[in-house]
Amino acid sequence: LPPPGGFEAIKYRRNLPFRGPGALTILAGVTAISAFGFYKLGMGNIEKRELQREKVWSRIHLIPLLLAEADRAAYHLRLSDMALEAAIMKDVPGWE
Repeated sequence: LPPPGGFEAIKYRRNLPFRGPGALTILAGVTAISAFGFYKLGMGNIEKRELQREKVWSRIHLIPLLLAEADRAAYHLRLSDMALEAAIMKDVPGWE
């Protein structure tokens, strides 16, 4: 038999806690982060291209200087070779 006044009410209502942001909020966040990442990637590519262009032009402008240094070194090497050859061949008549 039931107790006087009846049984206590059965609590069947779902009492679930808040489980976080919804799917659209997550999708919007992922889209925003991806868009920002692609923006930064594009800016990095532009910067890398500019640095590459600057490096190429600096090398182009250094070529005359490097050639002049190589010519000067070859000239001094040739002079020292000629001096050494003259020292070695000084006793040979009709050498030059």
